[in-house]
Amino acid sequence: MAKWGEGDPRWIVEERSDATNVNNWHWTERDVTSWSQDVINNLLLGIRVEGEEGSCEITDVSNIDGEASINNRKGKLIFFYEWVVKASWTGTSKMGIKYKGTVEIANLSDENDMDDLDICVSLCKDQPSTPLTDLMRREGVKKVRMTLGNYVKHLKTEFSQGMILPTENVLNKQNQEPQAKVKLDNTQIGSSTTGNSSNTGVKISTVSFSLKDSFLTSPEELYRIFLNKEMVQAFTHLSAFVDGCSGGKFQILEGNVHGQFAELIPDQKIVMRWRFSSWPAGHAATVVLNFVNQGSETELSLEARGVPSNEEERMKEGWQRYYFNAIKQTFGYGALPC
Repeated sequence: MAKWGEGDPRWIVEERSDATNVNNWHWTERDVTSWSQDVINNLLLGIRVEGEEGSCEITDVSNIDGEASINNRKGKLIFFYEWVVKASWTGTSKMGIKYKGTVEIANLSDENDMDDLDICVSLCKDQPSTPLTDLMRREGVKKVRMTLGNYVKHLKTEFSQGMILPTENVLNKQNQEPQAKVKLDNTQIGSSTTGNSSNTGVKISTVSFSLKDSFLTSPEELYRIFLNKEMVQAFTHLSAFVDGCSGGKFQILEGNVHGQFAELIPDQKIVMRWRFSSWPAGHAATVVLNFVNQGSETELSLEARGVPSNEEERMKEGWQRYYFNAIKQTFGYGALPC
């Protein structure tokens, strides 16, 4: 028997203030099967490709069979996932004729690279031959492969947060380190430093900014676009998940953006907890949208607070390009800027 003070340090509970999984030595496992099924379904739905032959779109995911988990052993994360996926696609020719087919993925697993995925695209048996099948095999398969790659990326980054626990010594060191000073460009309009995030355990320097734009529509119509799944998918041209009620969650742009509707005042105001998936886990900016009636137009003002300082320009550009300009172009609510 080891003498007091000479035991294996992996079992010294004082190394963690909560005495949980000391030094990450014990095996811990997180079942992410249900989460994975939801993400795969949301990412695949609405995949759309266009070509000279017409257009094709995945309209239904009929089966996602398998399992997924994340394991922590000796401070190392081990990812396991194995899926068989079946989906349906609908094609529309230039003449407006509809065709139906299927997409089957038989080997989505941690043992195969994305390039090795066996993705089978076929027409339903009762459908006549069409060049749309070649379009789906050529371009649709590329998008399916990219989309499933995003699922694996989310699994290994965002959802694995918290699987490896920091020791008390690490936490103390983090608390003692001075916050890095970030030099802000004084010419950035509407920018100011704010407090640090308290949810992630990591100090984040943040800023605020504002944007304004005008749309040739009513506040009621513009307000509805942000809360309606089909309309969001229309202006992003990608699958989306949108629960348009107070407290409802959203996920758009292939999961790169997600968050929650914190407050809704019909036709007047939307408050969101909004984040890029690449941001530190638990940190989200507060985005406030105000809809102001200007007669034949609606002025939409955006106020964003708690934005990581190194993400300000990216977020500004994203909102202007993928929200404001895309909505104008898709619904005809105003000319794009020159």
